[in-house]
Amino acid sequence: MALRKENILLVDDDIDILELLQRHLQSMDYHIFKAVSVKQALYILKDTFIDLLITDIQMPEVDGLQLVRFADEHYPDIPKLVITGYPSVSGALEVFKSGATDYLTKPFTKEELKQAVDKSLKSKIRKDVPKTITIPHKGKGYSEMIGSSPAFQKITDIIDRVKDNKATVLIKGESGTGKELVARAIHYSGTFSRASFVAVNCGAIPENLLEAELFGYTKGAFTGANENRNGFFQAAEGGTLFLDEIGTAPLSVQAKLLRAIQEKEITKIGSRKVEKVDIRIIAATNSNLQEAIAQNEFREDLYYRLTVVEINVPPLRDRKQDIPLLVEKFVQKYGIEYRDKLMGIAPDALNILQRYHWPGNIRELENLIQRAVIMSDGMIQVKDLPDHLKFQIDFPTTEFLPLREMEKEYAKKVLASVNGNKTKAAEILQIDRKTLRDKLK
Repeated sequence: MALRKENILLVDDDIDILELLQRHLQSMDYHIFKAVSVKQALYILKDTFIDLLITDIQMPEVDGLQLVRFADEHYPDIPKLVITGYPSVSGALEVFKSGATDYLTKPFTKEELKQAVDKSLKSKIRKDVPKTITIPHKGKGYSEMIGSSPAFQKITDIIDRVKDNKATVLIKGESGTGKELVARAIHYSGTFSRASFVAVNCGAIPENLLEAELFGYTKGAFTGANENRNGFFQAAEGGTLFLDEIGTAPLSVQAKLLRAIQEKEITKIGSRKVEKVDIRIIAATNSNLQEAIAQNEFREDLYYRLTVVEINVPPLRDRKQDIPLLVEKFVQKYGIEYRDKLMGIAPDALNILQRYHWPGNIRELENLIQRAVIMSDGMIQVKDLPDHLKFQIDFPTTEFLPLREMEKEYAKKVLASVNGNKTKAAEILQIDRKTLRDKLK
């Protein structure tokens, strides 16, 4: 019997097989999740902590081996046990090449199932794959940080050092770079992962309410306070409180935050009772806090309390080596979600994505891939990308052309992209046909 209830995900389009497996495994004290398709399985993988994946091979639309390959790439630490009714040497090799830990041949006994499950759960997969941190998403599910660039590796190295202690961390980076993912990785990959992760966007809460939301209040403390209420500090007890956009917090709240960090205690609004709190604080900002300090908009003592450990998350344009991995992840994610199949991207389309400067960072990339999956006929092609990406011009690195020459080159590129259709090219360029003809002469 297992020491704890491991979560096992069963995937099979045969309801009778699913129910049989569920009965057997529940009698062994495992907790079971069921999916009748690969698409449903991916939703469960994203939103649930899974200890073992068990899947059939033969399923409609997307087969089990494709699911194993996807899980091997995105959830490498989850063992994968494949069930097959068609045993062969070549088939077994294909199963293991896909990333499976083991396979079980139908029909099998309850004892054979138990032995295969025990073996898979004890296995530890160590593969030469880009370093991936699998972390719960929105407090219950799972998402990923993925990359292989030196900039990404530097972040994961710091995470490895701080995940098992409660040192205060400040995460800096532009909007859309994944600062909250870093905070979740710190929490969920460490010793305190069983406790709460509470995320608070300080910029989204009105200034006059932020103190009440953070520290709680007593009944009658102010108009509308009709009951005693705990704040986010109490909700995160034993775990992590993530304060996003910390630079927007008013000075009055900053003073109470400083005391909470220094003394590990808080006081609710309307109360004189001091309450001890045991939490880790992780803060994040996309603004320059040192400039805010110079303008007396942010407390210098709080800044130094927050920066016991500092993590700088680089913009996507500075970690372009990670773009192919991120694109693959999003293409597979939205391919399953919108098209019920695993999709790909053409090399020339990927090349365009790698040349783009990504002002919106990873958030912009994910939104763009989501749109491209919807617009594509299968494989994502250049035509499925937005116009502002398709018509990028590579500026020479050693010399610059006059503006007139650049306009001409750009007009020619747009015209070529629409197979010489001057009307369409003029629409894209937002000029009339006569102006286009003049530029092309």
